[in-house]
Amino acid sequence: MATLAQNELSANVAMELERPACSAVIQVQDVHKYYDLGETKVHALRGVDMTIEPGEFVAIMGSSGSGKSTFMNMLGCLDKPTSGKYILEGTNVSSLDKKQLAAIRNRKLGFVFQGFNLLSRTTALENVELPTLYAQMEKSMRQARSKEVLGLVGLGERMDHFPSQLSGGQQQRVAIARALVNKPAILLADEPTGNLDSRTSVEIMQIFQDLNDSGLTIVLVTHEPDIAQFAKRTVVFRDGKIRHDDPVSNRPRAAEVLKNMPTVDED
Repeated sequence: MATLAQNELSANVAMELERPACSAVIQVQDVHKYYDLGETKVHALRGVDMTIEPGEFVAIMGSSGSGKSTFMNMLGCLDKPTSGKYILEGTNVSSLDKKQLAAIRNRKLGFVFQGFNLLSRTTALENVELPTLYAQMEKSMRQARSKEVLGLVGLGERMDHFPSQLSGGQQQRVAIARALVNKPAILLADEPTGNLDSRTSVEIMQIFQDLNDSGLTIVLVTHEPDIAQFAKRTVVFRDGKIRHDDPVSNRPRAAEVLKNMPTVDED
């Protein structure tokens, strides 16, 4: 199990992953994506170009059917473009097979979802450890790393709790810790505050801002403008194309916003 990622990568892909990264973390070049739905062909992405540099914090927005979810799935190596290139840290992942994509997901990407996706019968620590089972990491190191990231998100004293014993905000912190445990190059967050109250949402954005301040590249999908404002850059999709790509002006600090919000007690 410990050598799964190594076995799944072909020799040439492994060499590409080990070589020095190019300046951009993500390069998307003229990407199109089609879905065949019976006799209908849906053009979900229409010639998308985007570059994301190391240390950026990008919020992706758009209405239902705009292409933002398709784009996020492609960035997460969960789907491949029909045409065009997706280059992740210098590796063209557009033409890789499913096993190679799975290995890259495990090594380079961390995922945070709206629904937390925690295993109910395992503790916070065990949930965080799960991604390390597919990496080359000894058991003692897996546990030490998992405890480290749980402490980073403020749950060092709750690592033995089960999800049912944690609030929604705490469960999302566990999910963030799980996404960080393999030290990804990029954190991908899909509506991470969608199930949370206003204050807890800002607390999660404070964690993201702190992680970004430490150098982690973050790409966030949200439909909430008040959440997108905490990013450094907003990209708006419509009809499968990027319509706006702008830096965030007067970006608030989540820690300062929290000072003026009412406290919500967590069990």
